[in-house]
Amino acid sequence: MSTATVLLTLSVALLAGLLLTRLAKLVGLPAVTAYLVAGILLGPFVLGRLGVEGLGFPTLAAVDGYSVLCDLALGFIAFAIGNEFRLSQLKAIGRQATVIGVFQAVFTTLLVDAVLVIVHLCMPDVLPLSCALVLGAVAAATAPAATLMVVRQYKAKGPVTDILLPVVALDDAVGLVLFAISFGVAKALSLGEVSILSIVLEPIIEVVLSLLLGALMGLAFTWVERFFHSRSKRLAISVTFVMLTVAVSSLQFEVGGIHIGFSSLLACMMLGTVFCNICDFSEELMERAERWTTPLYVLFFVLSGAALDFSVFGQMAVVLVGLAFILTRTLGKYTGARLSARMTGCDRNVVRYLGITLLPQAGVAIGMASRALELGESGALVQSITLFAVLVYELVGPYLTKIALTKAGDIRPEGRTSARESKKM
Repeated sequence: MSTATVLLTLSVALLAGLLLTRLAKLVGLPAVTAYLVAGILLGPFVLGRLGVEGLGFPTLAAVDGYSVLCDLALGFIAFAIGNEFRLSQLKAIGRQATVIGVFQAVFTTLLVDAVLVIVHLCMPDVLPLSCALVLGAVAAATAPAATLMVVRQYKAKGPVTDILLPVVALDDAVGLVLFAISFGVAKALSLGEVSILSIVLEPIIEVVLSLLLGALMGLAFTWVERFFHSRSKRLAISVTFVMLTVAVSSLQFEVGGIHIGFSSLLACMMLGTVFCNICDFSEELMERAERWTTPLYVLFFVLSGAALDFSVFGQMAVVLVGLAFILTRTLGKYTGARLSARMTGCDRNVVRYLGITLLPQAGVAIGMASRALELGESGALVQSITLFAVLVYELVGPYLTKIALTKAGDIRPEGRTSARESKKM
């Protein structure tokens, strides 16, 4: 693909996403939904089918060719979420966020597992047991990107928002552990291969190494920042360290038969957490980074929309199991968050609305599903059902998040102002 085609494709994607936000605003939808719809229109199932160079993405493989942008965007999103783990805030909500983050993830996994195991017993030819177990772990994951974008667009602020971002961050750590355990059991069932060491150690090693990597990068980041005083150079160093952390997180290797890897989301979250707690001007840098990364986020969601595989609708079994997965996961997230928020004495609005904001699902779940391909046919079914669920959740989840935060009082009409209007004032 030529440089001209790449630049034309990205500029069309960026422009389409931005223009659709104008239509989305008219019907009260968040910008994230507009970006996803723009991606679907430019994807291989709509305009991409025309095969016109620069106008959309002709194949899913073509979308995958821009994965480096998605990886980088997720790194910055995780970095921004890490900023929510300031010690001053954690003293107030740390215990509540931890209990809710762990409880609702485990509760959702167990509930989805129970329902899908029943589906397996009723239709063993349609849904293998190994597939049911892995899908339960996939259900725990929540998409931090869509949630963060809704919070930023509407400048949400309040009890629900304060606890939401730390809970979403914890979701990934808990989800990785649950997935590793479920995947190990599923692999033993489908392939007859099992290693107790890998099942127990791999998720722990991945989480610990990711957090350690992020902490080291955060310390190095803070140390290097001291040599620069201009805002532009400090912003450049911020971008450098997020990119470096994403790059190092992509390394994978095996030691004694145990798979060693990193989670770029956890590493970049810890990078942001360490930096915001030991650097006295971190808030200013975070604000500047947010302005720089906005176009990158738009492209990330447009590419995410283009990557949604509509071919899964051609398999009725996938649709039926996918619906069971979506309904059960939704119930699990809502009920798990509600119960744990009530147990920890959270604000009434947190109890009522937090669970709804945890529904979006994307990158982490897709990554888990890709790993499940090692199971063969069962893994392919896991991937298809996950893609189906992501398609639904990515389109509906941001809108539901907006409604929940509005009803909770965290989104207020005066929180959204036009740049033109503010200039006139």
